[in-house]
Amino acid sequence: MKLRGTLGGLNLLLEPGDTASSVMNALASRADLLGSNVTLEIQGDTDPGAVEAALDAIRSAGGTPGRVRAPRVTVPSAAGDDGSARTVILPHGVRAGFRGEYRGSVVILGDVNPGAEIVAGGDVIVMGALRGVVHAGYGGNADAIVWARPIASAQIRIGDAVARAPEGSSLSNMRKLDGHEGAEQARLQDGVIVIDAHR
Repeated sequence: MKLRGTLGGLNLLLEPGDTASSVMNALASRADLLGSNVTLEIQGDTDPGAVEAALDAIRSAGGTPGRVRAPRVTVPSAAGDDGSARTVILPHGVRAGFRGEYRGSVVILGDVNPGAEIVAGGDVIVMGALRGVVHAGYGGNADAIVWARPIASAQIRIGDAVARAPEGSSLSNMRKLDGHEGAEQARLQDGVIVIDAHR
């Protein structure tokens, strides 16, 4: 569980490991902060009891529960699904502090900003700039790729290989191709991550 202040009030992030009792205990000492407008964010598979405990704590402190939102969009499993990984599409960019884990591939329709982290069992496709940390092919999938416009990340991983930006490099010095941000693709070649221009 994470609690942070924003201009519009307070954000309370519930994580998969949170339980009703852990949320009640953590918020008991912070009741004075909950007397405002509180947005509840749910990350991953959160215990419904933890959500109820958070809403009860907000109301008990005289606060107003604002929006309840999840940071990712998933496709629900059909009856008889064999558990295979599906491609997840995020209809927006991701900000610092976001961490998303996906069994299959993920397509992000925006930027991945510094401080964000994406982990996928398959490919990671970013329609904007990739400045956060990504791990494609988590679990040893050496055929996975990372694609972005451009790749300007401090660190990317594919399968078991890691590539880091040179020390002292700056995100403000991103490479430009033909006067605009060009698409780039990272893939494994002989156990080493190679980044090429992709048109």
